[in-house]
Amino acid sequence: MDLQKQPAPPQPPSAPTAPSQPAPAAPLLRASDADRDRIADILREALAEGRLDADEHAERVEGVLSAKTVGELEVFIQDLPAAHGHRATTPSYSPAPNRPTEGAIPAEADEHVVAVFSAAMRKGRWRAGRRMHAYAVFGSVEIDLSEAIFEYQQVVIKAVSVFGNVEIRVPENVSLRGTGGGVLGNFEVDTLDSVEPDAPVVYVDGWAVLGNIEAKPKRGKLVADILDRVQRKVDKNLRKHLDR
Repeated sequence: MDLQKQPAPPQPPSAPTAPSQPAPAAPLLRASDADRDRIADILREALAEGRLDADEHAERVEGVLSAKTVGELEVFIQDLPAAHGHRATTPSYSPAPNRPTEGAIPAEADEHVVAVFSAAMRKGRWRAGRRMHAYAVFGSVEIDLSEAIFEYQQVVIKAVSVFGNVEIRVPENVSLRGTGGGVLGNFEVDTLDSVEPDAPVVYVDGWAVLGNIEAKPKRGKLVADILDRVQRKVDKNLRKHLDR
């Protein structure tokens, strides 16, 4: 007996699709300075962990500074764990709190730096305490933490400037926070966030009366000790990149 063929049920009309442009592949995207900084941070961490030696680190950083695309950047970290666990472009760290932890900083200063009609400075290889007071009255105070030894994660610098100048410099891989103001003066703190969760945090509390208080990172200076020849090589390549 012949089987009767049943008519196929009608199909709903398909919605028209708008023409779309193919998205460019991520490896072909032009690399930004933020992309280069992210890769450089991963390489710096690999050097600190011993995954790269000094020569490998210097060679890869040189390549990162000259890379043009995201794909070229990824080549330098493809054999590192961070390349497989942290491919997201969002930061993998939490910003440092705006104020120190309650009870972490003593009320009394560990050290005073005073300049009255004179100049005073604290720089070089020295141990930073938890609290430091700086006073500049018709004088100048310079506090350079770029080579200091941080024994505590939180450091507070209280600065007062009256017709004077207080200048504070920190390593570029710490966090920096500021609270203060000025009366016919200038109070300027460049907020800085380290990508390292255990990095020291420097808090600058200040008041400038017809004076100046300024706190900024000192580029090229890191808390971790890195071989001098590697640092010179990195700085040289960075200057070449910035001069383009």
